[in-house]
Amino acid sequence: MEFAFLISTILLIAYVSLALYDGVYLHLYKFRLHDREESRFEHIVHTIRAFLFIGILATAFVNIENDYLFLTGVVLVVLDIVTLLVDAYIEKDSRAFMGGLPRWEYIIHLVVNGLHFAGIAVLLVIKFRLTNGGLILVHGFSDVQNYKYFHLVAYNLLPGAIIIGLSHILLLNLKIKQYVKRISLNCC
Repeated sequence: MEFAFLISTILLIAYVSLALYDGVYLHLYKFRLHDREESRFEHIVHTIRAFLFIGILATAFVNIENDYLFLTGVVLVVLDIVTLLVDAYIEKDSRAFMGGLPRWEYIIHLVVNGLHFAGIAVLLVIKFRLTNGGLILVHGFSDVQNYKYFHLVAYNLLPGAIIIGLSHILLLNLKIKQYVKRISLNCC
């Protein structure tokens, strides 16, 4: 179990790092998907996924010891998978303005989502145990050395995830978008 917590922690950090590059730099800054009419729905889907990640992080990762919250997190993971399918389906039309999704960004999306769901899969292996009596939820991780690091990383990622989610909502508002444009033109 020590090694599983370590692997889940590494996957979580790798996912967040690459997602930050993809979501903030590429989607919000470089391609400005929130500014394009044809990409507006994709931005809404990304906003939904940002908030699903906050929920998954808070329920499944941070509160792994609370069975009800953890199971809520599992439901959020299922919703995240459905939202990811919608995102993948609409991406071709959403990126028509740039000749479609660049191959290198497609690869980034594959890797970032692979890291995301691999971290969740390891977490499920940690929490669920198959016995002769059926599937049970495991408790008592406080004695596991790497659990402390895992919990610390997950807990400290929450504020950044909330900021990213709120920034997606702010960019949906046209008045705020215009204000941000004026600031960026004036300052840089």
